[in-house]
Amino acid sequence: MSTIEFQNKFQELTNMLNAFAYNLTKNVEEAKDLYQETAFRAMTNRDKFRPGTNFKAWLFTIMKNIFINNYRKKSKANTIFDSTDNMYYINSGGATIGNDAESNIMMEELTRMVQELEENIKSPFEMYFEGYKYQEIADHLELPLGTVKSRIFFARKALKEKIYARYGKSVNRYTKAV
Repeated sequence: MSTIEFQNKFQELTNMLNAFAYNLTKNVEEAKDLYQETAFRAMTNRDKFRPGTNFKAWLFTIMKNIFINNYRKKSKANTIFDSTDNMYYINSGGATIGNDAESNIMMEELTRMVQELEENIKSPFEMYFEGYKYQEIADHLELPLGTVKSRIFFARKALKEKIYARYGKSVNRYTKAV
């Protein structure tokens, strides 16, 4: 389907898309935003539309999925988790002063443990920890992608073993983050 045909078909469905957007959002401004996002996604992904299939259904599905994703984002943003027992701390009134000493000591120990790793697994792990992607690490170290992934896995495993040996079962909550 050519670009002009695509735009013409899209233009024919504009009124229905706007009505569907309003039906989902119940708000004129949000409906306009939803329509605009749908138009943008449809135009950028027009190569994914398969000729011979229902164009209208394809557009409505895009709109519905965008609406659902936005709704989920909003509902997660408004969720508050309270893990205090019996809500005792809510009205305590006293200001709390943070003390990072324990976490600072833990980070120093973790850094030391990382430095003690064998060089062949330490280097990929440190790069991954700094935010590099697997492929970037593989390219930089001139290693196959699978080798980089396995070395990072073995570095994590070695760190977990060191933490477990030092602290025992009491720090299982920490080992899941490594």
